[in-house]
Amino acid sequence: MAIRMPRIIKKSSTAKDVPKGHCAVYVGEEQKKRFVIPISFLSHPLFQNLLSQAEEEFGFDHPMGGLTIPCREDVFINVTSRLRN
Repeated sequence: MAIRMPRIIKKSSTAKDVPKGHCAVYVGEEQKKRFVIPISFLSHPLFQNLLSQAEEEFGFDHPMGGLTIPCREDVFINVTSRLRN
């Protein structure tokens, strides 16, 4: 009889944990949280609107080396949940 153990996935900030066709973005006004999104989101008008608003309000500064969107996390989740449907 075999015992199945759940797999534990280690969170890391390397490019190795980003699947093909996806990119990592950092979201948040103060504390940045990392999200992995499909690259198809980048060309969607709703996501581009979010990027434009973030650029107008905060500018684009990428101190973490990746795409940084300095908006509230709940706003980002709301937008991306609409894109997934």
